Amino acid sequence: MDIDILPMYVENLFFSAGGNDILCNLTFQLNSDSKTFIVGPNGAGKTVLLKACHGLLTPNSGRIYFADGTTNKTHDRQGMLFQRPILLRRSVRANIEYALTIRGVHGAEKRERVKDVLDDTGLSSLANQSARTLSLGEQQRLALARVWALKPRILFLDEPTAHLDPSSTRMVEYIIYQIVESGTKIVMTSHDMGQVKRLADEILFLYDGRLVEHSSVKTFFSNPKTEEGKMFAKGSLLW
Repeated sequence: MDIDILPMYVENLFFSAGGNDILCNLTFQLNSDSKTFIVGPNGAGKTVLLKACHGLLTPNSGRIYFADGTTNKTHDRQGMLFQRPILLRRSVRANIEYALTIRGVHGAEKRERVKDVLDDTGLSSLANQSARTLSLGEQQRLALARVWALKPRILFLDEPTAHLDPSSTRMVEYIIYQIVESGTKIVMTSHDMGQVKRLADEILFLYDGRLVEHSSVKTFFSNPKTEEGKMFAKGSLLW
């Protein structure tokens, strides 16, 4: 039986670029039993934090590691999705198949995983269509299907509905619910406070590169502990 890699631990994380401190001494842990949303104003460091957690950026100092002792640089049981999906010049089906092949999944298991995620994301009828001809909403669903097929234990989502219309947003949110139900931990950024209230279990609130609040979504919106949190929760501008 596989050992669960969660919780994920972030300790004393610093990241700077161009002489600017972007993440300042962040410490927290990500447990397995909650949907975690990272919120904050523009420039707070949300996307940088996601990339650091996923291993795409190397912090100047601090540690990021999993409960099983591995680090985010070596673990293949995680995935990340960006605001605008990055797709291959292949069919919908071939995009998913390629990702599985790279991970060493072949034969009947690969065929079964591809079929399952196509069905679960509503893309079966588009399986042989070029990915580049899909609408933006369909492309994001394909990106989710592709990473879901890999069965990640933790998935980082950077504003996956930022450029979508309301109908596509609802479909993506439904898929995210399904992914969570299948056993994947979600860590997601969003500027849509309605979406945060609908989906989130816990909040990491960043301001100026600092982790200002870490609480349940109910506590954050009903009783934030800091002045910055109070202003953000009620929609006031933070400069």
